Amino acid sequence: MSQASPRSTHRRFDVTIRGGGVVGHTLALLLARDRLRVALVDAPPRPATGGADVRAYALNAAARDLLRSVRAWPEDTLAPAGAGTSDAPPTVTPVSGMEVFGDGRGELRFGAADQGTDALTWIVDVPALEQRLAHAVHFQGGIECLNEAPPAALTVICEGKRSATRAELGMEFEVRPYPHKALATRLRCARPHGGVARQWFRNGEIMALLPLGGAQGNSVALVWSLETQQADAWLAAAPEALAQAVQERCGQALGEMQLESPAQAWPLELARARRWIARTAQGSVALAGDAAHAMHPLAGQGLNVGLADAAELARVLHEREYWRELGDLKLLRRYERARQADVNAMAWVTDGLFGLFAQTDSRIRSLRNWGMQGVDRLGPLKHWLARQAMGQTG
Repeated sequence: MSQASPRSTHRRFDVTIRGGGVVGHTLALLLARDRLRVALVDAPPRPATGGADVRAYALNAAARDLLRSVRAWPEDTLAPAGAGTSDAPPTVTPVSGMEVFGDGRGELRFGAADQGTDALTWIVDVPALEQRLAHAVHFQGGIECLNEAPPAALTVICEGKRSATRAELGMEFEVRPYPHKALATRLRCARPHGGVARQWFRNGEIMALLPLGGAQGNSVALVWSLETQQADAWLAAAPEALAQAVQERCGQALGEMQLESPAQAWPLELARARRWIARTAQGSVALAGDAAHAMHPLAGQGLNVGLADAAELARVLHEREYWRELGDLKLLRRYERARQADVNAMAWVTDGLFGLFAQTDSRIRSLRNWGMQGVDRLGPLKHWLARQAMGQTG
């Protein structure tokens, strides 16, 4: 990777990627592999929040294979130069089982062994993944990291759902806020998690505990979707009170809990761009990742969907006819059509599940719990749902 310099913007680039997150870095690596000249423009760093990054991604097999193909899968942490063997816990935790609980007797249980695989998904620490991607970009000569966006045949916007560039270009982005925020933190538990991801749909709230620290670890990442006012109240509460509340709501599933980091929260919404591509005075533009869509995290598919955008765009550009330019709108429409269909389907599912479990009517509660029990007993349907979540849709 070349360093930014005053002369960098005078070079010709095939593709400019605006946004240096996971999706932007992955796309840059995929395109550089095809010998395209890529400019990667990082957004300004976010203001410090005073706490550690508590985010953890649930990545499916398709995402893992993609990251492995660009040598960015964080199987091991990157030790600093001159450091010896690290005692730090693993940054990737395989999920051997999933347990989903309704607000009655409804339960769903998935096992990796039942699907003929070692893991249903993998929980990945965000800093470790970002570090591996930055390391891979550093050793890729076809990528130049810049502070300003140079002109290119194609510009891809990966700046996230609050993208300033998308707004400047007038690309319409429909947003429907949910009456919930996502509350996130890390907890240490008295009992090991056993590599099992657990989720509860109760009283209009959705709580997930994702295993961390390897298969034998006893730390979990909390993602709790609850009403905005309640989320704000828990942010202001004492750490002991929040840990106790989580402990009670998950039925003491992992014993006594203690917070390992301050809680953070962000608003939840269903959002999508009407068009993913456009022609501008500066050239052709395409959207990818959260700049094109955002959905409720209850299915844990947000980053998986964003990485699928990067994979599909790279595939479309790689397979283009030799006479087509990178910014050809007919070419880019192939990407738009393919990804809009998949993203709209996933958004429809997550939005429908959120609406279903937000209902407090006792008749609807009975019906949805009966449905969960039925799915748990229907082998073929349960297997299909598991394969969808694993990214193995074929």
